[in-house]
Amino acid sequence: MPTGVPAQAPSSPEDWSKIFDDLENVVLNGATHWHHPHFFAYFPTGLSYQSIMADILSGGIAGIGFTWKSCPSMTELEMSSLDWVVDLMGLPEHFKNSHDGPGCGIIQSTASDSTMIAIMAARASHVERIKAEPTFMKWVSETGVGKTLKGIFDRVKVNKIDDEASGIIAPYFHDPAVFERFVMYCSDQAHSSVEKGAMLSAVRLRKLKATRGFLGNYGVTNETLQNAIKEDRARGYIPFIFLATVGTTCSCGVDQIDELGPVCVEEGLYLHVDAAYAGTFALCDEFKYLTRGMEHVDSFNFNLHKAGMINFDCSPMFFKNGTHVSRYFNVDAIYLAHEYQSTAADYRHLQVALGRRFRSLKIWFVLRNMGADKIREYLRRTELLAAEFAKLILENGKFEHFVPQHLGLTCFRLKNSTNADNEKLCNAINDDRRIHLVPSTVHGTYFLRMVVCSQLTTLDDVIYGRDVIFEIADRLF
Repeated sequence: MPTGVPAQAPSSPEDWSKIFDDLENVVLNGATHWHHPHFFAYFPTGLSYQSIMADILSGGIAGIGFTWKSCPSMTELEMSSLDWVVDLMGLPEHFKNSHDGPGCGIIQSTASDSTMIAIMAARASHVERIKAEPTFMKWVSETGVGKTLKGIFDRVKVNKIDDEASGIIAPYFHDPAVFERFVMYCSDQAHSSVEKGAMLSAVRLRKLKATRGFLGNYGVTNETLQNAIKEDRARGYIPFIFLATVGTTCSCGVDQIDELGPVCVEEGLYLHVDAAYAGTFALCDEFKYLTRGMEHVDSFNFNLHKAGMINFDCSPMFFKNGTHVSRYFNVDAIYLAHEYQSTAADYRHLQVALGRRFRSLKIWFVLRNMGADKIREYLRRTELLAAEFAKLILENGKFEHFVPQHLGLTCFRLKNSTNADNEKLCNAINDDRRIHLVPSTVHGTYFLRMVVCSQLTTLDDVIYGRDVIFEIADRLF
């Protein structure tokens, strides 16, 4: 426990001045300061005065917007502000809440939440298709999946009779007897939350090996995906989703959606795109390549609370067919019913939790009082500073890039070195405590990551970071 926190809670009120006196020792001295100009670890976390004001207002309103009627303005502002985001990023019109079609947008808490929602939505969609039309896959008669499906339907019939007799509720769209042979795909560079989402959704996960290609970085090719689908169907598995990453955590690599999307459409796989960090950069025209092929995507998510100058949590997620997906998360209770539910949006049907905060206030305040151009200016400045560091780190001849610098991230390592050498250097840098970095590995190669994280970081800070790295490397090697 932090120093100064007693073992027992106070039974009588304390004066605010005493509480504030303890802040330095209890909170600030034990905090990791993500917005310090020498913090170069992980990825950025958003921050702005406007966003803080919105969070204060959300806390003051203290509403829990689980249905439209529980707080109409919470739902309506979220729908409108996300339509702004669609336009600013150049996303397909069908993602708009105001569009005539079934698409929609929602603000989730994190990209991890969005990933799990996408996995469960894709799983439910395939369960529904199999139950409704067992022979919907044209390849069934030619592969081991035919036997798999026959076994599934035999068990479903038996389970239904047994469950009805015992009073057990069997989830139609989430029937474990149907998805026991499901398999999902992602890059071996995908975030750890993908593996966690697969684990909690009780489905098999196959990580596909990413190779160097687009932008000199790592991504899954359409050939790799096609081969995996063919192999797994021959083994009697049922592929149901490919989870693509745009901006991997390790190296900011990109799975090319415009190439992988048509494969998913042809093979009947749900396609979700996790662009947690990189997605915000699509606000700038020069980074629009990040969203190429979005017309093929079933759901798309990114974190405005990373590079979007909006405080945690604010993670927009867009569905091509939200009306369809919402049926998979719908549990009706009389205390949640209201007279407008047939025409109004109830966001509880697109998330795991029931309650939700007034997150859209942050988008509304930031875009109105700061403007999209200010965010673009910050993104471009982040990229320029990272590009400068990418040049600076090579100046003494000791270091090399692991992959080309991309979107504020530089990956580098010692030349002609071992993984142990680079790990020793990274540990020494962090033990020194003047700057903070984190490492990563790709296919067994260990390297250091430098990310421009703070709005306060200047070129002088980037040069300082380079100098610290050089000094410690010279001392060790």
